[in-house]
Amino acid sequence: MKSKLKKQIYTNLKNYSLDSAERTLLHREIIQNNKFLKKLYTEFYQQFNSTIKNLPPTACLVELGSGGGFIKDMIPNIITSDIISLPNVDKQFSALKMPFESYSVDDIFMINVLHHIHNTEAFLTEASRCLKIGGKLIMIEPANTWFSKFIYKNFHHELFDPEGDWHFETKGPLSSANGALPWIIFYRDQKQFSQKFPQLKIIKLRPHTPFRYLLSGGLSKPPLAPSYLFGFFTLIEKILSPLNPMLGMFVTIQLEKIADHN
Repeated sequence: MKSKLKKQIYTNLKNYSLDSAERTLLHREIIQNNKFLKKLYTEFYQQFNSTIKNLPPTACLVELGSGGGFIKDMIPNIITSDIISLPNVDKQFSALKMPFESYSVDDIFMINVLHHIHNTEAFLTEASRCLKIGGKLIMIEPANTWFSKFIYKNFHHELFDPEGDWHFETKGPLSSANGALPWIIFYRDQKQFSQKFPQLKIIKLRPHTPFRYLLSGGLSKPPLAPSYLFGFFTLIEKILSPLNPMLGMFVTIQLEKIADHN
């Protein structure tokens, strides 16, 4: 990405609301042109891709909050969606009311979406309704570690409140959030989650990626490291992976539907 183009993109971000289609389309442009960030998204999509190897080509795969992403480049048969009307996604709908028959979806994928959903109990009920027995809900979300809490609380525009509950008041689909929500549900209130949703079994809670998203600049800042160093920082993170419970900025959450929805 040329420096002039970079500067113009990040300047234009300030002209649009977080809840606007224009802002999301700028995010798409950033992801496509920021090679460091695109490599990280590719790695996230590879996590999803690794879970569908044994599914037939006709499997019903859904991504929620597709936004500016490019998952179809890696999983062409996936149904992309967003709550905002966007020209680059297949369907527009709310995660609280999905246009799928009960027991019809094999897997649902999400990147940084759950913590924007103001009524997560209603969402989990809806996701459970749509999933087949054995179907999976796989999310990559903000982690609540010693390091991530410091970053999210002091250097990020979104609320990060580990003392919150499963709901929050919403002013818009992207402008409202609680980054600590995944930790609240699946760590702090794990027993409560299991009681409310016995049909959704927690298969994986894996914190990861302590530094590379910050180095990429994310969706709001130019990258802090050139893309050719991506492999080097990937190696550093691999060496430090035993410390991910303290340092990870993200967590992969995998749920599996193991019983009928009641």
